[in-house]
Order: sequence, then C-alpha cells, then structure tokens
Amino acid sequence: MRYDYDFKRKCVDLFRTGVYPNTPDGISQACFRNKVREWARIEDALGPEALKPRHIQKKWSTEEKYELVCQVLAGSSYLAVALSNGVKDSILRNWVRKYKIYGYNGLIPKQKGRKSKNSNMKKVGTRKPPKPNESEYEELIRLRAENAYMKAEIEVIKKEIALREEKEAARLKAKKQQSSRNSEKTDSN
Repeated sequence: MRYDYDFKRKCVDLFRTGVYPNTPDGISQACFRNKVREWARIEDALGPEALKPRHIQKKWSTEEKYELVCQVLAGSSYLAVALSNGVKDSILRNWVRKYKIYGYNGLIPKQKGRKSKNSNMKKVGTRKPPKPNESEYEELIRLRAENAYMKAEIEVIKKEIALREEKEAARLKAKKQQSSRNSEKTDSN
C-alpha cells in the first residue's frame, strides 16, 4: 500500500507522542505499526525529506555499493546501514550476497533484457576484465610460479610429518613388544 508524505508525517508525529495512528483497512495492525516505526527511524537518520516518495530511483555506482557492503561486513547491521544511506535493506542484502559469491565483479551492473537475435549488433555492457600490461603479466607469472612452489613445499612438509608419525608408531610398537617380552620372562621365572 502506498502512503503520501502528509500521512506519513502525521503518523510519525502521533508515534512520537506515544500514540499509534488508526490502522488503515486491508493491512494488519502489527505490519502497520512496524511500518510507522520504520518511518520514524528513517526520519531520524535522514530527515523528514526522506519520507517523500521518490519517482526516480537513485543509480548506485559500483564504488558506492562496495562502500555499503564493506560497512555491513565490518559489523554494522543491514538495517542501520540501509536507513542511514536511504536504500532498502533487501537491496543491501542482495548486494552483500552477490559480493560474497562473485566478489567486486558481482556489484557491477549487468545488461538486462533478452539477448538479441541479430548477432551483428554491437554488444553493450559486456564485462570482460581488462588485459594486463607487461609488468602485471610478469607479476602474474611470478605469483603463479610462487604459488606452485608453495604448494609443492606444503606437500613435502606433509610427507615429512607422515613419515615421522610412522616412525614414531613403529618405535612405540617395538617398545610395547619389548616390554611384553620382558614381562613374559619375569613371569616365567
């Protein structure tokens, strides 16, 4: 249900005096009271102008989305970040989910709509990573080689640990057998 600005302001003013306004028809009392409390929090965070309906939604840049996601990942609640920045918490949750799955590239807007049947048309908005320059490419090769070396080193360490554990188990087994032989000798005497 849509509410106009004057109705929202009147409801928030009544709420601040400690009285809930009458619930409109077609909506439960609990839902309406939650909505009034939300309007009061929005007004506290962003001022009374934030209650006015927006006809044009704000276009969020990738960097702005990333900043909000970082605030949530740093420990702020979804609702607090959403209210302080004028975005719905469901949209913010969606951005965080995409960031967790795809990383920064998940926040980049994708082209919407059905693919064109005409393959000769120019494609707009495709997301290809930029090609690295020579120094970045050399660093990438170096890092991949370093990564392979570290993996091999880890495997060697794992094998050394396994060998030590085998030797220790064999030593304990031999010691146990030796002690059992010694106990047999003392029992027979």
